[in-house]
Order: sequence, then structure tokens, then C-alpha cells
Amino acid sequence: MKFPAPTRRVVTVTDEALAHRCAQGRVVLIDDHAEVVGALTNLLHLEGYACEGYPSATSYVEMLERGEPVFPGPACILTDMRMPGLDGLELLGLLSESNEMPVILMSGASGIRDAVQGFRFGAVDFLVKPVETEELLGAVAKALAISAQARKRRTRDQDLAERLASLTPRELTVAARVAQGDTNAQTAEDLGISLRSVKRIRQAAAFKLGATSTAELVLKFTEGSHHLS
Repeated sequence: MKFPAPTRRVVTVTDEALAHRCAQGRVVLIDDHAEVVGALTNLLHLEGYACEGYPSATSYVEMLERGEPVFPGPACILTDMRMPGLDGLELLGLLSESNEMPVILMSGASGIRDAVQGFRFGAVDFLVKPVETEELLGAVAKALAISAQARKRRTRDQDLAERLASLTPRELTVAARVAQGDTNAQTAEDLGISLRSVKRIRQAAAFKLGATSTAELVLKFTEGSHHLS
């Protein structure tokens, strides 16, 4: 499956309205009862969210496989736990390693054991039907907040990886020396270059990484190296 989905671009006025809703939050609704999807869609639309409804987990997975573009913004999945074919737990297991969208499970016939199973598989919440409006909106808001944080982290990690990739081999070497605690004098001696050159290279590396202090240089270099490894 293709994660994350490619970004969709605004072309029409309708697109612009949908993009605005997606920026607030996009909720994927999966339930084999059309009336449930319809009722939840209406409720969530009133809150300003974008909604996508699917009659089964299989149909949603098929959409993911096609890699259809989506407008940017936080997103979550609200799915019934008990459905013909691929059920909510199986969907969670299928998506667990590659999906960044928090999943909320709901069911009208599940007990504590199912709830525990759902949380073990990575669900962020478990709702029992019929779901109270405030409980549902609270769960969706929490899931979207988690999604927003994940998107923020991913954007930051991508930016840091790009910055690290922009360093020259010599800048990488000097930054690595700084990260392991070597002094400028030690680095100059080991590399066979002047102290002035070490300082210049170190400053260039710090500038490219967006670091304004030694501590920040060490942190950014260490984090960036970790994500690239």
C-alpha cells in the first residue's frame, strides 16, 4: 500500500471548500450500515470536518492501493469493529506498520476483551454504539490532534534529513566530531587541517542545519543521523 498518499491540488471552487475542511480534519468512516455512515457524516460535517465513507474495510484498502491524492491536513479512521470480510481489528493489523492515521474502533456488540484487543492493536479509542455525540466528537478531536502531531514530526524529520543531506563530506565529518564531543583543536589535529578551517567548516554545517548553538548543532546532527540510519 502507498503511504502517505500523494497531495491533491486545488483546481475548482469545490476543491477549495473541501481542502479547507481537510485542513480542519479528514475523517474516514467505515461501516457496513449506510445509515450509520450517513448520520456520522452529517454530524462531522457540522463540525467542519471532511468525511469519506466506505461500506467495508476492503473498499477502503482498495482506495489506498490506488494511491489517490488527498488534500493535506490531519486525518483519522473511524471504523466499525464487526464487519463482513475484513473487520476493524484486521484493518488495524494491516495498517499498523505503515499507516499514520489514528484509528478509532466502534461496535455495538463488543465487550472489554474486544476493547483491550483493539488498544493492543493500536487503536486510539474504542466507542460502544450507540455513541453519544460528545463522546464521538471528543474521540475524533483527540485522534486528529495525534495525527497533526505526527504530521508535524514527519515534516520536521524530512526537513532535517534534507538539511543533513546538503552537508559536504567534510562538513559531515566535522559535525560528527562536534556531536561526539571533540574540540576544534582535536578535530584540526586529527584531520590535518588548520583550526581556522575547522571553525569555518563547523559554522557552515551549523548554518545548513539551522543550528544557532553547539547544543543545537549536536541535537540536530544526532537526530538527523538517527532518522537516516
